Amino acid sequence: MEVLFLNLKAQYLAIQDEVQEAMQRVIEKTAFAGGPFVQQFEQEFAAYCQTKHAMGVGSGTSALWLALAGLGVGEGDEVITTPNTFIATAEAITYAGATPVFVDVDEHTYNLDPALIEAKITARTRAIIPVHLFGQTADLAPILAIARKQGLYVIEDASQAHGALYQGQPAGSLGDVGCFSFYPGKNLGAYGEAGGVVTNNSDLTRYIQMMKDHGQSVKYYHDMVGWNDRMDGLQGAVLSVKLKYLDQWNEQRRQHAQAYTNLLSDVPGIVLPRTAEYGTHVFHIYAIRVEQRDQVKAEMEQRGVHCGIHYPLPLHLQKAYADLGYIRGDFPVTERCADSFLSLPIYPELTYEQIAHVARVLKQSLAAVDGLVIEGDGHAAPAAPAYRKTSIIS
Repeated sequence: MEVLFLNLKAQYLAIQDEVQEAMQRVIEKTAFAGGPFVQQFEQEFAAYCQTKHAMGVGSGTSALWLALAGLGVGEGDEVITTPNTFIATAEAITYAGATPVFVDVDEHTYNLDPALIEAKITARTRAIIPVHLFGQTADLAPILAIARKQGLYVIEDASQAHGALYQGQPAGSLGDVGCFSFYPGKNLGAYGEAGGVVTNNSDLTRYIQMMKDHGQSVKYYHDMVGWNDRMDGLQGAVLSVKLKYLDQWNEQRRQHAQAYTNLLSDVPGIVLPRTAEYGTHVFHIYAIRVEQRDQVKAEMEQRGVHCGIHYPLPLHLQKAYADLGYIRGDFPVTERCADSFLSLPIYPELTYEQIAHVARVLKQSLAAVDGLVIEGDGHAAPAAPAYRKTSIIS
């Protein structure tokens, strides 16, 4: 049995009639750049995130950059974030003219460790960007308390956490601004590049609305030097269709995560993901930790199970950020995670049979890497149980 790491076609087939109808409406209205379909999605997404405003932009990277620029973060400033993230988080800081300052992560949630933040604050620090990695929010209450005490902005990088909750509140709604990616593989994914910004700050909203549209408030009248970062109409229409299913899809991801955990909880030598008591996890990624990760991944792929690595090299060790002067050993938790993360397939359309097969192949691959002999295909998978509705609690 082959199991893909991601299967976007399966999701499309489930909603293709709605998607095709929505896209046809955009084509008939020729509303391709911004326009009413983007505006409709913005209203819907603001309501979903429980914020006053939402703005569709060209990508999640642009969302972060525009948020930083709109808050006045620029040349000579520092922004605290995590090295355990996709490079877009740091790129946005760099392109705003500021310097990323990295802080290590909590070993259970893989998110920014609040206890380490204050030691990194200097007179140049302007903002903190907690990244809600893999679908679980950072522990925001202490981060927000530090920010209030120090007079700093909090920009939530919620690019992997659409629909996740922190103490009952949606990701993106707790800081000064929340930034989302709608890259196709996300829990809420477009059919191309797209991103979003949510906030209760009306001044920031006006700035981003103008900045993303060449600095114009009225067509051909430019109040500032802006940029072209509009969401296109087709993406707005697709996202409006998908948003209706997001909570259902997230619940299916949680159920799949619980199934993996039930099947793998007795396997020695691996660390399973945990859900912190402060929120709900939406499992954009189900990342286990395993020794000899690369060999295990190769064994699994030989058996037809495709996995991912998020991410193999932390930002502080990337060539692109060599000028910051960090070295291996500076962020030991992040480094241990990067050396051992292995992302198993997880998406709403997976079946229990596929999940059980992935678990079985993982066990076989671990044994093969350890030099043990596997006879046949291992034990048959148990019958699919009724999914528990609870998430995994640490």
